[in-house]
Amino acid sequence: MIGVTIGSPDFEAYDYIGWDQMFRFFFRRPGQDSLRLPTWSNDGWMAQWFMMSAQTRPHVRLYTARAFRPDLHELDIEFVAHGDSSPASGWASRVKPGEPVGILDEGITYQPPSSEGWQLLVGDESALPAILAIIDRAPADLRARVFLEVPHAEDVREVPRPEGVSIHWLPREDNEAIPGQLALRTITTASLPATNPSYSYVAGESGLATGARRFLVNELGVPKADVTFQGYWRHGKASPG
Repeated sequence: MIGVTIGSPDFEAYDYIGWDQMFRFFFRRPGQDSLRLPTWSNDGWMAQWFMMSAQTRPHVRLYTARAFRPDLHELDIEFVAHGDSSPASGWASRVKPGEPVGILDEGITYQPPSSEGWQLLVGDESALPAILAIIDRAPADLRARVFLEVPHAEDVREVPRPEGVSIHWLPREDNEAIPGQLALRTITTASLPATNPSYSYVAGESGLATGARRFLVNELGVPKADVTFQGYWRHGKASPG
């Protein structure tokens, strides 16, 4: 992972909720002298972005806030390191202070019900910032089983958490493996509590998100309304932005 901190007085107007708060992240393509941003509303920015010329259109990706410090007007973002094979990874590995970026808030999807029970949180490395941010804000009485798949054992971290939250780190140790599949196999064979989770949150590669939801709903009988799933990306398919 590559951590980048964005700072700006404009964060005075940033409505930070926390949890898995997402945003569209705009950044310059190599060779662009300036950052041109859409000026239309949240409902129309994508149409305007598509109408930009190839020479002026910025890159755009969806990211989750890892942390926000309102007193300093600073936002932390973590990028999965792919070298230059990914525009965002390449940008993060080379970025220097003063680089202009744009952020368009997309809100949160983590919205557990008020009912008691335990939660299931599952993700690959692309969901690591979201799930760790959720744990950061978790109430002291939260009970949850967390499964986090990461590329290697050295990616495992010490994470402060409530006493009722157990984190199971799943290092792939296989550079050819599809991210998310280890986490999916693990939860389908794991010894989970006898009662179904009151809420499940699954995010990461599309196959993990849809596969875990299918298992929870079809195999365990979890109501669809109790499962939030986010397919951030699809293996083998490049983002259009």
